[in-house]
Amino acid sequence: MEADHKPSCCCGVSRAEPEALERGQADMQADAQPELADSAPEADSLVSQQTRRDMIYLPGGEFLMGTDDEEGFPRDGEGPIRKVALSPFYMDACAVTNAEFAAFAEATGYVTEAERFGWSFVFHLFVPEAARAAAKPVPGVPWWLAVDGASWHKPEGEGSGIDDRLDHPVVHVSWSDAAAYAKWAGKRLPTEAEWEYAARGGLAQKRYPWGDLLKPDGEHRCNIWQGKFPDKNNASDGYAGTAPVRSFAPNGYGLYNMVGNVWEWCGDWFTAQPAEAPGSGVNPQGPVTGVSRVTRGGSYLCHKSYCNRYRVAARSSNTPDSSTGNMGFRCAADA
Repeated sequence: MEADHKPSCCCGVSRAEPEALERGQADMQADAQPELADSAPEADSLVSQQTRRDMIYLPGGEFLMGTDDEEGFPRDGEGPIRKVALSPFYMDACAVTNAEFAAFAEATGYVTEAERFGWSFVFHLFVPEAARAAAKPVPGVPWWLAVDGASWHKPEGEGSGIDDRLDHPVVHVSWSDAAAYAKWAGKRLPTEAEWEYAARGGLAQKRYPWGDLLKPDGEHRCNIWQGKFPDKNNASDGYAGTAPVRSFAPNGYGLYNMVGNVWEWCGDWFTAQPAEAPGSGVNPQGPVTGVSRVTRGGSYLCHKSYCNRYRVAARSSNTPDSSTGNMGFRCAADA
């Protein structure tokens, strides 16, 4: 396997792609938009206390972060393996659902970046035939289409909805949208180190949250691509797109779908040299500045022949204003 596949193949696609950026600038008046992560109201103390009861307490301590796995991508900055120490924290057991995000939007009147831009990226097999003519492919990754009207409550564009997916992870949310939700809920996005610690479920240097075998005893443990990417998904794991957030067994910490299903935003700016980031070693926060934010966990579009980033040490990133049909998030909180 090559070590330098483009993350955009199935990990996601960015609004910074030349054609997409041009389209986005024409559709959105960015100078009239406030800083989204700072625009949402914070939760009051009662809401904040309630959210803690719905989260998993993680004791922290030292763990081995990163990998030198032969299936890994050194150019992504997956290694070197290093010892990291974390303070105790809380993590959502599941990714934030459509129902939860709907409650946030209703309570605050929040409008996501995809809604402001007027479009978002949808995987080609999910775009209705009637919308294909107007959808715009992304150069180099034609399986991603920029679809007018696609957003968190219209995942495939106009005419689609989430009424039958309320317990699925919310998608088409940017990093800024995720940070705004977390602030409203009295939480925050996890650091990359916290995310990996949580995903490992107490196991040391295993490839997946449950061990080293992708399908122990032939059992599917996560929602990823089954078949020949990007045109044939056999969906033998039960899902062609997103799955309910409590699908499959939780890991050793009681966390569901830490790999597969949807990519999850982390708080950190991305660097391919995580061991050199400021504060590495104890509660690392990642670089002070950057261009893209970290995403973790892989998604229902990940396949070994292309992405293979549904391993717990695998990494990707996207620009903070980007949104796709396979990116969501879960929240963390200080203990």
